Amino acid sequence: QVHLEESGGGLVQPGGLLRLSCTASGSISPAERMGWYRQVPGKDRELVAVELSDGRVVYGGSVEGRVTISKVGITVNLQMNNLKPEDTGVYYCIRGPHWGQGTQVTVSS
Repeated sequence: QVHLEESGGGLVQPGGLLRLSCTASGSISPAERMGWYRQVPGKDRELVAVELSDGRVVYGGSVEGRVTISKVGITVNLQMNNLKPEDTGVYYCIRGPHWGQGTQVTVSS
């Protein structure tokens, strides 16, 4: 069993900076993909950014240029700048086939 513990999120001002962190525990396989998806209201779940098992990073089209992720061992950190109201949603950590519970991010003044 794998558990993904997400932290960060909450209320962020437009134009502000978001930092999320996720740490995996349990029966973790080495070199798995790890990163973040999100679900914004009225839309399907979409990719934010994921580091693949070969080290390449794939970014979602709607956030590319504003997002960086860093994966170290069992932890992955996400930083997104210039937040917009349309970035509001639930952000999910993934590792391999496993998903976290999600953390709410609200962009509002």
